[in-house]
Amino acid sequence: MACDQYSCSLTAPVLDLATGRVHLADIWAKTPPLTTRAAQLYASWVTFQGYLFPTSAKDCKFTGNFFYNYMMGIEFNPRIGKWFDFKLFFNGRPGIVAWTLINLSFAAKQRELYGHVTNSMVLVNILQAIYVLDFFWNETWYLKTIDICHDHFGWYLGWGDCVWLPYLYTLQGLYLVYHPVQLSTPHALGVLLLGLLGYYIFRVTNHQKDLFRRTDGRCLIWGGKPRSIECSYTSADGQRHRSRLLVSGFWGVARHFNYTGDLMGSLAYCLACGGGHLLPYFYVIYMAILLTHRCLRDEHRCANKYGRDWERYTAAVPYRLLPGVF
Repeated sequence: MACDQYSCSLTAPVLDLATGRVHLADIWAKTPPLTTRAAQLYASWVTFQGYLFPTSAKDCKFTGNFFYNYMMGIEFNPRIGKWFDFKLFFNGRPGIVAWTLINLSFAAKQRELYGHVTNSMVLVNILQAIYVLDFFWNETWYLKTIDICHDHFGWYLGWGDCVWLPYLYTLQGLYLVYHPVQLSTPHALGVLLLGLLGYYIFRVTNHQKDLFRRTDGRCLIWGGKPRSIECSYTSADGQRHRSRLLVSGFWGVARHFNYTGDLMGSLAYCLACGGGHLLPYFYVIYMAILLTHRCLRDEHRCANKYGRDWERYTAAVPYRLLPGVF
């Protein structure tokens, strides 16, 4: 509504409402309406996600709070039959694909309105498409992320994957439709290099951990034998297990350096839009909050899991995201 009616201004609608120049009903009246049919379909789909009919009773977690159960999900891996896994499908297919399609549609709209596509729009499309292609190329790796491994599937993941991701991750393209930005060559090259460097750190950091796990440490990282911290933990069934935490390569720089690369890429998307407006920077602000929260969640879980071994690991790698800062 802000972009369509106020050229993406965030303050103008607030001022108009505060001074009485317009009423919320006036703004709402110009917004595409919610149809009865759409409401019925959406309500049915979301209600179905409550898994009133779980596929595996052992896979369920009831807290006694209906709203928490609905929001966070009851079943860990709900399925229909042998082939359709809800979590895997919604985590990677509708929203991720829509991200690219919506970005391309914004580029087409910019060309329709102005007769050309700006270099900033090209940068946003290329850098974000690299991330999407990486997702599908390394989809097996993504199955090991915290969303898949530890979160149940409910409204939180379903709505986030199908609504939040495709609509909010494409704000840069939307902004550039209303405010086309043609960057200088040095600015454009700087954004491209920052985005590619962020992607390189993100991908190589994750590859190093995956390689270490797949080979049980019998590999080379940065040309040398990888170092690790030996850990032990007790699983829910009372069995004692051993594990190793990597402290070589990028994992010796910071405990979540893959997130650092992700944030560098996120900043590049936003910088491609110039510095004239706050709206395009929503993405990097949101990602900073999300990844910091995810980092703390993961570390809390690891501290409980590994105990004193985790303290040894944090002593060896003292920083979470930014060496010398955090």
